[in-house]
Amino acid sequence: MHQQYSIQNLEKKANEIRQDIIKLLVEAGSGHSAGPLGMADIFCALYFRVLKHDPANPLWEDRDRLILSNGHIVPVRYVAMAHAGYFAKEELSTFRKINSNLEGHPCTKKIPALETSSGPLGEGVSQACGFALAAKMDKANYQIWCLTSDGEHQEGMTWEAVMLAAKYRLNNLTVIIDRNNIQIDGNTEDIMPLESLRAKYEAFGWHVMEMNGHNMREIISTLEEAKAIQAKPTCIIAHTIPGKGVSFMEKDYQWHGVPPGTDIPGEPPKAEQANIALRELRTLARRIEAADLD
Repeated sequence: MHQQYSIQNLEKKANEIRQDIIKLLVEAGSGHSAGPLGMADIFCALYFRVLKHDPANPLWEDRDRLILSNGHIVPVRYVAMAHAGYFAKEELSTFRKINSNLEGHPCTKKIPALETSSGPLGEGVSQACGFALAAKMDKANYQIWCLTSDGEHQEGMTWEAVMLAAKYRLNNLTVIIDRNNIQIDGNTEDIMPLESLRAKYEAFGWHVMEMNGHNMREIISTLEEAKAIQAKPTCIIAHTIPGKGVSFMEKDYQWHGVPPGTDIPGEPPKAEQANIALRELRTLARRIEAADLD
């Protein structure tokens, strides 16, 4: 179980997670930047305030299940888990290396409590429905949280799962959509428009909430409210900024699937990108330290 972090300490921890994401990606020389940086606040809130879990007993039967559907953003999960005590932070430097437990997409055989192996998009909501149905059958008292991207809502399998969850009133299931509006080829509304996501989920019989994915107080209150919904499954549309915290990455789809150190026209020289990113995040850390967030 985890201690009750204050809002300010959660903000500081999220910033530390972002810095370690940059270091991890630079060390690996590959991996996704935009999504992990954009989801750092939400993963921090989950692992350090909301989830029922125990890093010392990762397969604790009553733990909440966290399903990561968009497995390519796993750097943020690895870093959050390392900070929470699931494994040593030093292991982060092995990301995407031969024989590492930290594969480029999560593998349940390598790290306990990852719950599912993911990579192919569009499968996570279906898997989460299976977990939620099993919990109902077992009369188990834990929540299933499914993190999913907006782009994978272009997959038909997602909507089959959305229908099933509504039919069986899976009130122990919360889907969190990373609504960052980008995918590898460009902006989602240019590639395959998704709006209105809220109206779609509501039409399928879900309880829908929206939140600013970078306002820690709002994240905490929204996630806690989701746990109290009893009539139906819950969808939280989290409005996030891809590449959050690094000025040249923010809202730029070109950083969806590449690490700092990539030669992209119009971006800072690749040799300087990591230093610029870390300098900006450290400056932000000082602002958080000076602010009165609680």
